[in-house]
Amino acid sequence: MSDQPIIDLSEPRLASSWSAATGSWLPAVILLLVTIVLWEAAVRIFAISAFIIPAPSEIAKSLVAQWGTLMQATLVTAGEILFGFLVSVVVGIAIALVIVRFDWLGRALYPLVVLFQNVPKVALAPIFILWFGYGLAPKIGLILVIAFFPVTLSMLAGMQSVDRSLLSLMNSVGASPTQILFRIRVPHSLPNLMAGTKIAATLSVIGAIVGEFAGASDGLGYVIQFASTQLDTALVFAALLLVSVLGIAFYYAAEILERIVVPWAPKFSQS
Repeated sequence: MSDQPIIDLSEPRLASSWSAATGSWLPAVILLLVTIVLWEAAVRIFAISAFIIPAPSEIAKSLVAQWGTLMQATLVTAGEILFGFLVSVVVGIAIALVIVRFDWLGRALYPLVVLFQNVPKVALAPIFILWFGYGLAPKIGLILVIAFFPVTLSMLAGMQSVDRSLLSLMNSVGASPTQILFRIRVPHSLPNLMAGTKIAATLSVIGAIVGEFAGASDGLGYVIQFASTQLDTALVFAALLLVSVLGIAFYYAAEILERIVVPWAPKFSQS
């Protein structure tokens, strides 16, 4: 029996894991820092007015000065995004299940879903305001109509790509269409579904901001509109920065959920 400690065997693995983790985000951090430095330098060298493009240092000052207001607005927008995203996922899954389970209804419903997706969503925002007022409902409605489609389409692609021989086997043993749907098609569609939820997460951010542009008394979209009327470009950029942070946060939250639900699914590699 070897006297070599077992823990020594894991050290290369730990080093490899740390190297992979840092290697995945380090290039992005370096590129971001270089961009900020060049941006700051360009504004100062060419004496660009802060009204047109504020320097990163001015955006940081505005972020600190308006921190309380911006955090309150961020929480409001984050709540809208989360609620709207969850509703979009549920509705998207339900539509996909109906289309696959009921063939005749699916043939009628799918073209309507595609047609509805082509409607400009910005044009729907004022209509939702008229129907539901200025509260949470129109934002959720707008997020829903923007974000449900990738969920539906991704899940449909997964459920319809099941091996035909497996479906024939299930039919040969007397499985009902509902049993085939939930025991074969739905599990097979999970990797596609989780990919669709990541797209829906980013679209939900867009839907929330568009909804706040149409009519709101709080949220980052409201802050952007208010700051633009006050010609406070630095505050506009500060709010846009927080919108971007929300988008990244929701995307990676969906990716973490994907790794939990479908750990066997292939992942995007940056190597």
